[in-house]
Parts: sequence; structure tokens; C-alpha cells
Amino acid sequence: MKAAVSLLVILLCSAVALGQDRPTVTAQPNTVFVGADGKFEANPDTALVQFDISAQEDNSRAAYDRASRQAEQVRQILRSNGLEPTAAQLGYFSIEPVYDYKQAKRKLVAYRVDVKVSLKLKDFTKIAPIVQQLSDGDITDQQSITYTLDDIDAAKTKAVEDAYRRARASAEAVARAGGRTLGELSYASVDTFENVRPMPMPMARMSAMAQAAPAPTEEFSPQTTSVTAHVNAMFTLK
Repeated sequence: MKAAVSLLVILLCSAVALGQDRPTVTAQPNTVFVGADGKFEANPDTALVQFDISAQEDNSRAAYDRASRQAEQVRQILRSNGLEPTAAQLGYFSIEPVYDYKQAKRKLVAYRVDVKVSLKLKDFTKIAPIVQQLSDGDITDQQSITYTLDDIDAAKTKAVEDAYRRARASAEAVARAGGRTLGELSYASVDTFENVRPMPMPMARMSAMAQAAPAPTEEFSPQTTSVTAHVNAMFTLK
């Protein structure tokens, strides 16, 4: 008996949860209520280039000066590609001692400066030369490129339009089957969902031998971003 009561409570809770997902609409005479899903595949519009500036020297001043020279190289690379240094964003900066723990008492052996830099690019043609110059300049050991979609609102609009077309088509089919004609839209609700998954593309420093061959990502396209929408619509029937 207790198991039956528990099952009833679970079913009631599930019904309440499902009811919260979609709006409750009171049925009206001479209307048809339909729901449909729409989808739009959007190409990425932004590339995020991320890299580290790292310098390690015997003392903190020397490490700081070396990191400063590397940062100046980055600024020159940006300018040579038609970008202002302010386009790059500083995400992290640290100066830390480096210890040798091989012996019982730790020993200070060096100081390390780490700077994390990110750069958003709308012009994808700038990615290759910037990444190449960063590698050639002995500035960073690791780089990554992530493609994403910044202008998500335009993609949402396309998904909603697709969902509405599907909902209206369903309503017209119901009206024809009942010997009626579809009238005006009297009610609608919209939910949108975006599946924006940044696509990382790690790129380590390239050697002279690697430069002679095509890049691992050459001629491939970044993965699209899928945006979906659900439309509930009520139409009058003539």
C-alpha cells in the first residue's frame, strides 16, 4: 500500500513538473492549439585565441623584464596585423618563486612570471598569421583557438521563425482535416534553447618541418552552433 501511495505522489509531481514546461492555455471555441519545434544551425562568428606568456629567470626582476619583452613582441604582432594592443585582454598575471623539493629543505632556484592573454577575432583570416608569429617569436609554448557564436539573438530569431512555420503548417493540416479554414493567430508563446559549445583547437608551437605540411585544421570548417525554439500557437478556425 505504501508503495502504491509513493508511486501516486511521484506521478503527481511529474505531472506538475511537465505542466511547468509549457504554458496552460484554456481551450476556446473554434480554435486550434498547436506546438512545434524549430531549429537553426549558425556558423561561429568569433574566434578566441588564448596563449600564455611565461618567463623564468634566476631572480624576479630578470623574469619580469623577460616577460615584458615578450609582451612587447605580442603588441608588435598585433599592430602588424592591423590590431590595437587593447584588443588583447589580460586574464591572469603572477610572479611566483620556483623551489627545488628534491632535498629535505626546499631551495629557491628561480622566479617565474605567467601572463594569460586572450584575443577575440571576428576576421578569421587573421588567425593563422597571428598564431604563426607567436610561435616563431618564442613567446609561448601553448596556444588554443576556440570558435563560438557571439550574435546569438539573430540565430534565435531564425529558430523561432522555423518553429512558427512548422506550427502553422500543423494547424492548417488540422483545419483541412476538419473541413475548416485556418484563421488568425490569437495566442503564441516562445521558448528558445541554445547549444553554444566552444570548439577548442589546441595548437602547440610549430617546427620548421611542420610548417612545410598543411596544418591539421586546414580546409576544415568550425562546428556550427545549434539553436532550437519551441512555439505554442493558437489559431482561430473559420
